[in-house]
Amino acid sequence: MKVVSVRGPFARWPRVSDAVLAAVLFVITVTVAEGPDETLVLRPVSSVPVPVVLVIACATAATYLRRRAPLLMLGVAAVGWAVLVPTGRYDLGFTVLVVLYSAGRYVADVRLGLAGLGVISAALVAEGLVRSTPWGETAFGVGALSLTWYVGRQLRLREERAVQRRRHQVDEARRIVAEERTHIARELHDVVAHQVSMMTVQAGAAQAVADADPEAARRAMAAVEQAGRQALDELRHLLGVLRPESGANGADPGATGPQPGLADLPRLLDQVRAAGLTVDVHDAVRTPLPIRVQLSAYRIIQEALTNVLKHGGPGTRAEVHLTEVDGTITIEILDHATQLPTPRSADQPVARSATVPSVQIADQPAPRGSAARPRRVAGHGIIGMRERAVLLGGSLDTGPHPDGGFRVVARLPVTGDAA
Repeated sequence: MKVVSVRGPFARWPRVSDAVLAAVLFVITVTVAEGPDETLVLRPVSSVPVPVVLVIACATAATYLRRRAPLLMLGVAAVGWAVLVPTGRYDLGFTVLVVLYSAGRYVADVRLGLAGLGVISAALVAEGLVRSTPWGETAFGVGALSLTWYVGRQLRLREERAVQRRRHQVDEARRIVAEERTHIARELHDVVAHQVSMMTVQAGAAQAVADADPEAARRAMAAVEQAGRQALDELRHLLGVLRPESGANGADPGATGPQPGLADLPRLLDQVRAAGLTVDVHDAVRTPLPIRVQLSAYRIIQEALTNVLKHGGPGTRAEVHLTEVDGTITIEILDHATQLPTPRSADQPVARSATVPSVQIADQPAPRGSAARPRRVAGHGIIGMRERAVLLGGSLDTGPHPDGGFRVVARLPVTGDAA
């Protein structure tokens, strides 16, 4: 149900309303007087001296400036009331109530507002002395003036809090949008870069063996097709997250599927092994991990292995180590500088899933005269991995290994709480 806000004339037409208010106050102050037994009576305008009419006119006209120059309005009203006190017959009672409310409502500095309240209260006390007003009535008048100013001040504070809440909501919405954009960009990069890198490697391998081993080339292209289908499935999943209203077309907006975790590592390893990468995994983590930690760990391993495949090519050997020490999960991905021979026969096809035993780097030195591997630069993949680690309160270190190859080390808190 739509909520309709009702705006009064003072909010819709402020200048016109203030002008009308000033005119009404002038008429009331000139024509209304205090009668016997605290009653209000009308008095003829001709009985009011011209100097008094001018003072009243100036004081009431100043209320037109109550929004733009509240301090000036307050000063004019205080001077006008002080001038009328010696007469003992004329005052600015109604005008002063409006002036004090406006001072509390529109004067930002509370100290200036309190000073104005003190001046007006002193004028009221002086008037009570001149008219011999009982102290009880004078005290009641001071209390009424203070309450009027307090009401205006509270309305100002409430409006300031409302503005602050709206500003906070806008800032929070912008922050959430920025985080979601970063999250979506990271997920798209992880999905597309991983799958397309494997497709590129498999397509290149198929082209290399197309003439000598057509059967191996066909198997490599089948792997390309499978990787492409998986990439499309992942993209559809992300688009489903971005467009939950697709449920109106018959799809279930909540059926986006779970995020990948460490339990999905075997499927990831099968994919990279099918692309020609040899991977050994050593998992020593036994503590159940939160979903956010598992997702970040999976994505970091996925991105690191994708980089190994991209820069090392088929036949590269990599190791993944997962350890847990003092509430911290350490993920180390290390690729060896040397490569295994790329399979080229039907007996050992390009698209393979068998693992090769782990070999120490020192036992497999880089052959002399071999082409140096291209130097890696910190692209979006490394930035994304580091962002994932930092968001969980962890860290990420990357760089060449002293014995050759490239090393990625991520440290994630078991709880996944940001530092």
